Amino acid sequence: MSVPAGPNLVPNRYRGVSVTTVPAGVALEAAALRAHLLGRDAYRRTRFVVARSGERTALLYITRASDTELFSPIVAVELLAGPPDCAFVVEDEADVAIPSVLAAIARRRAPDARAVAVQGRYAHVNVILEPQPLVITVREVVPPQPAKLLDQARRVLAVTESLRPIELVGELTELAELAGRHPAEHYLLPCRGSGGEIPRARVSYLDEHPPRAAWTLLGCARSRQIHRWFYGEDPPTVDFCPKRAVEASAGPVLTKCCLQEEHVESGPGWASVPWGSSLDHIREALDLLAAQEPSWAPG
Repeated sequence: MSVPAGPNLVPNRYRGVSVTTVPAGVALEAAALRAHLLGRDAYRRTRFVVARSGERTALLYITRASDTELFSPIVAVELLAGPPDCAFVVEDEADVAIPSVLAAIARRRAPDARAVAVQGRYAHVNVILEPQPLVITVREVVPPQPAKLLDQARRVLAVTESLRPIELVGELTELAELAGRHPAEHYLLPCRGSGGEIPRARVSYLDEHPPRAAWTLLGCARSRQIHRWFYGEDPPTVDFCPKRAVEASAGPVLTKCCLQEEHVESGPGWASVPWGSSLDHIREALDLLAAQEPSWAPG
């Protein structure tokens, strides 16, 4: 029998996971569970068994005599994780079909467990073995709040079953803080829609095409291009492009660039979406980053 292994082992469909309560006299150990289950009929899609005895849990992998019959006898049982290494948690609102959701719950609720079974929405149960989510830094500029790219990426992960477990960490540049490191009396921001304000300074917005003034531009390459088009010259500029120096980052980075209008770009350890990216752009970028870190074992 080929036994699946982690890290990040998640059954493709939670209907392949069965939960059973074992009799009090059956120890949650390999030999006892094997003796208890061998020869019993199992549904043709069942491959993983969450065995429970009181508050203790074990995770098993089974093989049936037939993959075509509706039910067939169990012919092999392997213990993937016993009670010392296995936890069972309930998160009523969790969609347990989503690997990133499972990994987040496992890390938060049972950080020391090797295997975690989660009962979530609709009372469905799924498992994750050796949760090791890929940590992706989301680098962007705020406002607006919430940070748009980080929020969009979280929304994508919340409904995506086919991506490996991912954990997103925001690396946010605050415009007001950036301005504070480059003092000026008057700042020009790319657009009013971002909601940016700079304390104790006058603020104008490039998208409103204001009369030329002695300002400092807080912007990026596209903002400088627009300024040059409007006013025929480049202003003093503080460049806040979040895509700068992505190649030197310590881990995977998701960011955005105003010079990308309809396409996603990527390189070793990074992916960049358009400034006005769609959820499809972000899903594509996450796919590209996940493919560079392939330790992912859908079961």
